[in-house]
Amino acid sequence: MDTKITLSFDDEIISKAKQFAEANNVSLSRLTEFLYRKITHGQYKNLEALPISEWVSMVSEGEMEYQTKAKSRKALKKEYFKSRK
Repeated sequence: MDTKITLSFDDEIISKAKQFAEANNVSLSRLTEFLYRKITHGQYKNLEALPISEWVSMVSEGEMEYQTKAKSRKALKKEYFKSRK
């Protein structure tokens, strides 16, 4: 299930991030979610340890798969519980 949050970023960063997301056919929300997922599932002691270059490579080389079409709540719930098994 998606949860909405409010974040504040520098205007220039948001503009570049939107361009990057659009060029890679992914929403800015999903791009941000992917980064948070990498951070929270890794064993990173500090920001310098984050594999950002790996993440950027995955996005630019098309290894990631995102669905830009909204899913139903039922489908999202099913997907969530399946991922927790």
